[in-house]
Amino acid sequence: MTEQSIYHHLREFREAFDKPEPLAWPEISHGQLLMMMSPKKQHQLVAHRLRTQLDPQLGTDLVLMLETDMEDAALGILRVPDLVVVDEEEATADSDAIDPRRCHLVIEIVSRSNPTNDYEGKLRDYPAMGVPHYLIVDPRDGSAVHHWAPARRTGVAIYDNRQHYTFPETITVGDWKIDTAVLPRYSQDAGR
Repeated sequence: MTEQSIYHHLREFREAFDKPEPLAWPEISHGQLLMMMSPKKQHQLVAHRLRTQLDPQLGTDLVLMLETDMEDAALGILRVPDLVVVDEEEATADSDAIDPRRCHLVIEIVSRSNPTNDYEGKLRDYPAMGVPHYLIVDPRDGSAVHHWAPARRTGVAIYDNRQHYTFPETITVGDWKIDTAVLPRYSQDAGR
């Protein structure tokens, strides 16, 4: 069985899947169906604060979407970013999933339950999918990392550049600014 046929089988299974609570919609990467816990309220508060900052900066030709499928079927990858900035034209296209080559920025908010997914799995998949800017926001320790300029080195997709930030610094992604001083950190006793 080829990787492409495995992906199509997993994609069909995902569409027919009755997701049990408290799981989010599964992602697909490298022949595996990845089950995630649904976001908790602290995670969603960070997403809300990021969205309220970015929305006014986008203008009329870009849209900020939450937890929307982003798919590269040729690579066998389907991810569900916490936030993604796409062209208005892509947001209104007939397809069910976002074309990653039509996005401008993906933001993932690190969860307590599976931080390696954002720091390893998605850091491998997003440059391969052609995502130009990937921002990891980590409320566990009050840090963020902006990765940009996808490239291939010895056959592996990577980002050529990265910049680390610590709350309350201001993150700059192109012309956009994100004030991390308004982003809450996770409390000690909370989940994702």
